[in-house]
Amino acid sequence: MVSKDQSIGGLIFIVCVIVAIFYVVTLFDPGWLTYVFGVQVTWISDAQFWIIAVPVFVAFVAIMGIGAWIGWTMATTPPPKPIEEITSEIEEKKEEPAPPLEPEPEKQPTPPEQPMEEKKPERRKKP
Repeated sequence: MVSKDQSIGGLIFIVCVIVAIFYVVTLFDPGWLTYVFGVQVTWISDAQFWIIAVPVFVAFVAIMGIGAWIGWTMATTPPPKPIEEITSEIEEKKEEPAPPLEPEPEKQPTPPEQPMEEKKPERRKKP
């Protein structure tokens, strides 16, 4: 049996293969749209331009968005402590004597617990 994740992965794979084939065929021969879909392509050079321009535009905007996100994260994150400061804090903690252990307080007797009723697990009904 196929899990939900595997079926979604298979669907993504099929869609990507179909889009890739559409892209390559349209890039090299945009006239095929006329034969398959009955769409009249009169501007073959325009179709080839847009088949290249749209993915390049989407990729460019995605890369700029990632760059902006990285820049924003770097600008709003406080700088880390210098390594010298961290090591000096560790050394100070080692030099401090450990606090003396306090004796444990005496435990008070607890009242006896009431016995609990045992619950039997419920059986699922078959559909």
